[in-house]
Amino acid sequence: MKRIALGLEYDGAHFAGWQTQPDGSGIQDAVQAALLSFAGHRLPVVCAGRTDAGVHATGQVIHLDTSLERDLVSWVRGVNRFLPAAVSVRWARPVPADFHARFSALRRTYEYWILNDAVRSPLHERRAAWVYRPLDEAAMQTAALALVGRHDFSSFRSAQCQAASAVRELYAFEVIRLGRMVRIRVVANAFLHHMVRNLVGTFILVGKKTLQVEDVTRILEARDRSAAGATAPASGLYLVHLAGMPLTMSWIAWSLALFALAGACWLPVVWIQIRMAAMAERAAADGTALPPLFWRYHRIWTALGFPAFFAFIAIFYLMVAKPA
Repeated sequence: MKRIALGLEYDGAHFAGWQTQPDGSGIQDAVQAALLSFAGHRLPVVCAGRTDAGVHATGQVIHLDTSLERDLVSWVRGVNRFLPAAVSVRWARPVPADFHARFSALRRTYEYWILNDAVRSPLHERRAAWVYRPLDEAAMQTAALALVGRHDFSSFRSAQCQAASAVRELYAFEVIRLGRMVRIRVVANAFLHHMVRNLVGTFILVGKKTLQVEDVTRILEARDRSAAGATAPASGLYLVHLAGMPLTMSWIAWSLALFALAGACWLPVVWIQIRMAAMAERAAADGTALPPLFWRYHRIWTALGFPAFFAFIAIFYLMVAKPA
């Protein structure tokens, strides 16, 4: 049995969200039906993020366990043969047995697209939200800075949110204009139910000047959903990227091996430097002149000590940090 990860892209407008539905209208239903046709038997899948009805994805990740022997290209092209046009497998990769699509993702990136134009566009229908009043993206970006960091986002969670804690860490919150489109990009360790759409609904009010920049801090500190703006439509939301370095047993084993190797290189250098320093002190106390060769080797070992030390620290950082 091996574990395979698949990268998915889909148009969520045609589905009732990711999760399987009794009437088969979930994206998960379409994916598992395609896998059944491809593999000849049922293959349960686990996704990284359960998107809501109408929400799109360009970077969804799922994993599955299988004993089926197929090359990676077959997993892409073969499964796509049975998927509806609104869903596509973009890539397939083998992953360790302890990889988990949901829990291995340390950072999630969502984008929200707004058509900011006086006239609606049929080409952006169900692909972006439409706001006809001009938005001040500079004010929106300024207000966004107050939310970066670790905060309680109770003001931006839905009433149906089942998360035990509303504390989340936002790594980035970017608002930029691209012609008549405004793109909001949010990166966090995790998101609450409807959190991004509730943030966008509030920031649209900032862009319209209905709310002031400083009001965002007040709303955050209120920890009250009624203090924030309305939930923005699902049509503009995209799950675009998932990143992380899972703390799998294989990863930990490699880290420990590299840590031991770096230590084996650094500690002898330090020991030799200490011994040579002691010799120099004794020679100075006795008034004995050390040969030039001694000082040449002393300089060599001193030069080696710095890169060895930094290599040791780098490996230690990789072991204890959570890189994205």
